[in-house]
Amino acid sequence: QVQLVESGGGLVQAGGSLRLSCSTSGRTFGTYAMGWFRQAPGKEREFVAASSWSGGSTAYADSVKGRFTISRDNAKNTMYLQMNSLKPEDTAIYYCAARDELDLRISRYRYPYWGQGTQVTVSS
Repeated sequence: QVQLVESGGGLVQAGGSLRLSCSTSGRTFGTYAMGWFRQAPGKEREFVAASSWSGGSTAYADSVKGRFTISRDNAKNTMYLQMNSLKPEDTAIYYCAARDELDLRISRYRYPYWGQGTQVTVSS
């Protein structure tokens, strides 16, 4: 079992930056792939970024490519999402997720473990 806790959300103006963190516990951090997803009001939860167990492989949604960076520090049991050049359309609840495999996936159905989410609001 894996427990996930997100932090770092908040209110920021368009063009600003935020860094989200996802702290994990319950299992050895370096044995599972992880991802970030987001859900805006009235919309389905969508893929944002994912990382393999080592961080050596990453993937991004087209909408955030070049602006967001996923990373992980296995020694600290923590994953990060650096978000730059934020846009109002990035406003959503951001969730971190983990799966019991080493390789990343972009489908939310491949992730059995989820955090409670952190709100990101970008004002225009």
